[in-house]
Amino acid sequence: MLAKEKLLVIPLGGLGEIGKNMTVFQYGEDIIVLDAGLSFPDDDMFGIDLVIPDMSYLIENKDKVKAVVITHGHEDHIGSLAYLLNEVNVPVYATKLVCGLIEGKLKENHITHYELNEVHHGDEFQIGVFKVGFIHTNHSIPDASAIFFKTPVGTVVHTGDFKIDQTPVDGLVMDIHKFAELGHRGVLLLMSDSTNAERPGYTESETIVGGAFRKAFTEAKGRIILATFASNISRIQQAVNTAVQFKRKVAVFGRSMVNNVQIAIELGYLDVPQGVMIEPDEMNRYPADQILILTTGSQGEPMAGLSRMAANNHRSVSIMPGDTVIISASPIPGNETSVGRTIDNLMKLGANVVAGKEKKIHVSGHASQEELKIMLNLVRPKFFIPVHGEYRMLKKHGEIAEMMGVKKDHILIGDNGQVFEFTNRSGKKAGHVNAGRVFVDGLGVGDVGNIVIRDRQQLAMEGMVIVVMTLAKGTCHPLAGPDIVSRGFVYVRDSEALMNEAHDKVAAVLERCEAGNIREWAVIKSQVRDTLSRYLFEKTRRRPMILPIIMEV
Repeated sequence: MLAKEKLLVIPLGGLGEIGKNMTVFQYGEDIIVLDAGLSFPDDDMFGIDLVIPDMSYLIENKDKVKAVVITHGHEDHIGSLAYLLNEVNVPVYATKLVCGLIEGKLKENHITHYELNEVHHGDEFQIGVFKVGFIHTNHSIPDASAIFFKTPVGTVVHTGDFKIDQTPVDGLVMDIHKFAELGHRGVLLLMSDSTNAERPGYTESETIVGGAFRKAFTEAKGRIILATFASNISRIQQAVNTAVQFKRKVAVFGRSMVNNVQIAIELGYLDVPQGVMIEPDEMNRYPADQILILTTGSQGEPMAGLSRMAANNHRSVSIMPGDTVIISASPIPGNETSVGRTIDNLMKLGANVVAGKEKKIHVSGHASQEELKIMLNLVRPKFFIPVHGEYRMLKKHGEIAEMMGVKKDHILIGDNGQVFEFTNRSGKKAGHVNAGRVFVDGLGVGDVGNIVIRDRQQLAMEGMVIVVMTLAKGTCHPLAGPDIVSRGFVYVRDSEALMNEAHDKVAAVLERCEAGNIREWAVIKSQVRDTLSRYLFEKTRRRPMILPIIMEV
């Protein structure tokens, strides 16, 4: 009976996009979820805090979900876990640092009932029909894993985010031997990180950043402010090492940076000698050239530490001439403008800014083309699904796989919600499930949809006009109004003629409705909206949102 089942692989996020990674592995009555990430909103998603995957497929099949396994501790892999566990309470398996970061997230989201299982690289264990194993890889955060599933139809290997770093900061190189062993025994399917599939060559080692830090520290005359991702523990370790070498004290700012540093120190992933870390309010006890400030905001996020410093509204740190600001990250696509604005503001305040690829102040955590070829060569899969990337990246990775000997019709490129179906000798696309974006706005999850976003976009671009009128009961005769209120459309005092004529147009609509014996409010509102919309567009070439409000006396 069991052998007749097919393995279903269903990405709910991470295909055709960067972030929001989540993949479902299903065999018969057993489902395992790999990763539960989020992405950050685009500029036109007004008011949205986070974007998470549509989990409706998992909620509908919650009785089949046996576990969640996590590759590493970045937000785009653990950020939506709290929302998932709120709906589907199942055990979570992750390595030590990842468990520490997840625990912090769950507490922040007031999730009290959860089962976190700490695993070690090299562990293999049974979950339902799946035998699951964790393999050590290198990424821009320690404790990153690739995960393999031994299923009744064959072995599946998912690389997670990875690069092949021969000189990692923590000295723990990737377990290439395990990939080779799995490849030797036979792998049905490889799913591999495509983020840098368009980049030729090899990704540089994380340790080269240490050299760039030492150069910047040597040249700095005053305070050093270093902004990087709060989860990039290896980068933070190198910053601390350099601070110790140059006899600087380290102060940490930014909620996520403070939390992650604390967790990493407690769990032994960050080595900070006694007396190096100081509280922010102790900084004024030391001369400027003995201070290193670690902060968030490398992506120009408006509320993050560095952006607030650049805007001169940070409660503890004011940028002074002579400060050196190191931005140790490359802008995520879409963030270039806000990063550029932050750098401009810092320079206006007199800071010396060290940023950019040529300074070697940042290296990627993702494999470039030659490393992707090595992975394909080690694993030698029968089928291949490129994951974690926008469509052009997935396409390029598919071309690399073909170059490495994977048959063209065995390379499956899909999108979120695509069902990939496998037997021990076949693999194909087999329909879709619901998969999309769910918007988190404040405490609301999913209550803001595309229509609300479209309304917010219209309000932002065109503004709003409210028409208030009081009608005699059962008639269209106005007892008061119509009054016209403009918000974000025109300034009423400067547009009296326009508003007066708009008033007359609405009054004419009410007269026509009265003459035509129209009493339904919906019809009256619709006619007011249409007439006013046509008139305002004719006069201004703008389409504000028009809200007619009727009161009856």
